[in-house]
Amino acid sequence: MLTKFYDDLETRTANERDRAISKLLPAQIKNLQSLGGLKNIDADMINSVEDLYKLPVLRKSELTRMQQKKPPFGGLVRGPIEHIFQSPGPIYEPGKDTHDWWRFGRFLHACGVGRSDIVQNCFSYHLTPAGMMFENGAKAVGATVLPAGTGQTELQVQAAFDVGVTVYAGTPDYLNTILQKASEMGVNLSYSKAVVSGGALFPSLREAYLERGIDCLQCYGTADLGCIAYESSEQDGMIVEEGVLVEIVTPGTGNPVKEGEVGEILVTTLNPEYPLVRFATGDMSAFMEGHSACGRTNVRIKGWMGRADQTTKVKGMFVRPEQVAELVERHPEVSKARVVVSRIDESDSMVVRLEVSGSNNQEYYESIQNIFRIKGEVEVVPTGELPKDGVVIEDLRSYD
Repeated sequence: MLTKFYDDLETRTANERDRAISKLLPAQIKNLQSLGGLKNIDADMINSVEDLYKLPVLRKSELTRMQQKKPPFGGLVRGPIEHIFQSPGPIYEPGKDTHDWWRFGRFLHACGVGRSDIVQNCFSYHLTPAGMMFENGAKAVGATVLPAGTGQTELQVQAAFDVGVTVYAGTPDYLNTILQKASEMGVNLSYSKAVVSGGALFPSLREAYLERGIDCLQCYGTADLGCIAYESSEQDGMIVEEGVLVEIVTPGTGNPVKEGEVGEILVTTLNPEYPLVRFATGDMSAFMEGHSACGRTNVRIKGWMGRADQTTKVKGMFVRPEQVAELVERHPEVSKARVVVSRIDESDSMVVRLEVSGSNNQEYYESIQNIFRIKGEVEVVPTGELPKDGVVIEDLRSYD
């Protein structure tokens, strides 16, 4: 039987949480300074979320430069590390097997996942950290893990049936793919819960899962930071994880937005082994008033509300403007490209429209797979047909 809360941190009063932050934050600043960062800053003067506004923003581009200068982690990691992961950029992320290192255990506990569950972990274990992140979180709540990874859907169905999987972990779309394959195979699966991330959980998809008896909840995290915020059973926003501090700022700046306004998410971790301070995620959200009805008292955000730039996620992978530029550069006959993202049958669809003089579609398909790490359709159009609006990634999906 699960207890209602993961630990006492979740139900602290605002004053109790502020007092804890006033001790943890200066210590984290000093920890970062010992690694060579934030020089000439009086760490003892940075003892609240509001004080973070005095510090510079760390962006992915700067982290990349730091890692190139001092590989693999830019000098920001303290102590031994068990895993090294790579995300597009490339950016390298550390990982450890210690208890709930990426802080996903709190999310899984809020979803009712525990010792009686078998979790089919369909996040990738290849280079990217999501697979290990969710495995680490499942272990933290005592669940058994089927390390399924991605692809080979028929085998996924058979394994889920054979071992009696009760929980799906993966991107929102892929669960639908597994369920459709199970129906084709005449197999009844035992999923009762789904814990998802890496893409938008559209209301229609959540409702479709609920009709099948599957409670589906989502969290928000990144490869660099781990879990940042998560849903509880109340589904009334995303509760900020206790191991991070979140700010919402005007995109491209470090200045806080007005209360309730949408802005870019900055995150400061309290993990002394990998101290990231005011790390800009590039994702957009807004704070919500009050607390969750589930009884957890930390601040809430509205969840993922788009990107500060044109970057978006397709099938759990980021698609970035610089990748579109790389595609054009790779093929001299392509004068312009535009990625169009939509939803077809509750799954993400990506069409790459190319202005081309002459064409070799097979070669384009291979380049798209190589550059974006996902498959996409190709549509060749005459020169001058694509809009001249500066948009290279057009997201037609509705998030309402």
